[in-house]
Amino acid sequence: MNPTRILRLLPLPLVSVWVLMLGGCGLSTPSSPPPPWAEEVTREVGALGIQNWIIIAESSFPVASRRGVRTVVVDADVPELVDFVINELEKSETVNPSFNLARELPFVKNDNAPGIDEFRRQLKEALHGHQVREMDHRSLTLLAHSESAKYAVLVLKTRTALPYSNVFIELDSGYWDRESEDALRREIAGAQDRKPE
Repeated sequence: MNPTRILRLLPLPLVSVWVLMLGGCGLSTPSSPPPPWAEEVTREVGALGIQNWIIIAESSFPVASRRGVRTVVVDADVPELVDFVINELEKSETVNPSFNLARELPFVKNDNAPGIDEFRRQLKEALHGHQVREMDHRSLTLLAHSESAKYAVLVLKTRTALPYSNVFIELDSGYWDRESEDALRREIAGAQDRKPE
């Protein structure tokens, strides 16, 4: 039955109760406003393309002085920002993210870094089931910073204060994968081999 018709049939005090009940069920609650940093992060992430990197970093991550690395301080924790950035990247058809975590992260004990167990649980949820590669943290940092000599690296520095909690995201093409590129190169090489001299 049409809800408007139900409202017309009910006495006025019952209409008020019914409307309040619907509001309590979340049917008419407005969505929560975006965080204050959302617009800037959306703009920064949206400007990136293939072979760029995003590092969602804990609070002590160093600010690089070299060209090609842009650091934005964000008042959020790593899992919250990972979730937000993934949602932004999933709207895009131009890039496809690869996720890298420090190999050390699973070995950090909660006794030495209180909150790390809950952090790992939240991060796993924030990653939306994406596959994750693990590398030594130092190697990941060096790799991302070496890429900044050629391509942009965006560092989103959070308020998280836990060791090895950085998330390194490498962007690849969203519509042209490496297998397609390799097949194209083989086709070109084959065509050149078949060309008459």
